[in-house]
Amino acid sequence: MLKRVVFIGTPEFAVPSLEALIRSAYQVVAVYTQPDRKAGRGQSIAFSPVKQLALSQGLEMVQPDSLRVTGTVEKLASFAPDLIVVAAFGQILPQEVLALPKFGCINVHPSLLPRYRGASPIATAILQGAEITGVTIMLLDIGMDTGPILSQKDVSISADDTTGSLTAKLAEVGAQLLMETLPLWIDGRIKPQPQEESRASYSEVINKGDGEMDWRLPALELWRRVRAFDPWPGCYARWRGKRLKLSKVVPLYGDKSGEPGKVIALSPPAPAAVGVETGAGILGLLGVQLEGKREMSADEFVRGQRDFIGSSLL
Repeated sequence: MLKRVVFIGTPEFAVPSLEALIRSAYQVVAVYTQPDRKAGRGQSIAFSPVKQLALSQGLEMVQPDSLRVTGTVEKLASFAPDLIVVAAFGQILPQEVLALPKFGCINVHPSLLPRYRGASPIATAILQGAEITGVTIMLLDIGMDTGPILSQKDVSISADDTTGSLTAKLAEVGAQLLMETLPLWIDGRIKPQPQEESRASYSEVINKGDGEMDWRLPALELWRRVRAFDPWPGCYARWRGKRLKLSKVVPLYGDKSGEPGKVIALSPPAPAAVGVETGAGILGLLGVQLEGKREMSADEFVRGQRDFIGSSLL
């Protein structure tokens, strides 16, 4: 007998898991996603990646403001789900929802729980310089990422990974692990393992202002921030009263010291032709975008802005 699944998710991270369920023997009876939001400079209505996929497959869509509003639980119960699968929905499910399906509510979480619970597990792994992260398939409870673990898989973090690239990796691994785990769970061949609370750590909500560069910080930390805040909110400095986005950088070490934020010329074998002095080391600039201009290599930018070398970034 086909198992009836309700899928709950919103961003790009959730798409591979929904795609995998659609291709499987499970019956996706409904998809829940966040309400449509205004996006872009024109503030036009944008559908979430999950909604776009669901609509293309003719799946029933539900977009409640909250799973706690009157009638929402009754609506969800009307789909008679055997299983609810959640991937990056952005809301904690109430107990009434958790109790609905026979096989529980399964979550695809992009970290090796109990590390990096919370709002920004992928960016936080990069910020903290982790070399390994991963995906956890877990049973949801009323806490924030505190439920018992069904399965996990490691994923390496490369020196070039940004939150964008690492999210894509984890999304694919998560979808694969989900499909490997579900039949084992449904057949009773997995015993949920409680998380070790003593090892728990939390990731904070990232805000738009977090992308502003503080040149008093070490180059290594600033490099991690540029990667962690790509694609959002992006890292930037101020130069000549305009915002200068730093799209690609590299941390450099040496005996040079000076004023944090001062732009200096670099020579081979340095991987960058221009750098910025920091609280410890030099941050080499590889890609930049001045407000109102296109993104370009730092080399090209310097050729067009002769006064950039020797100036100071704020």
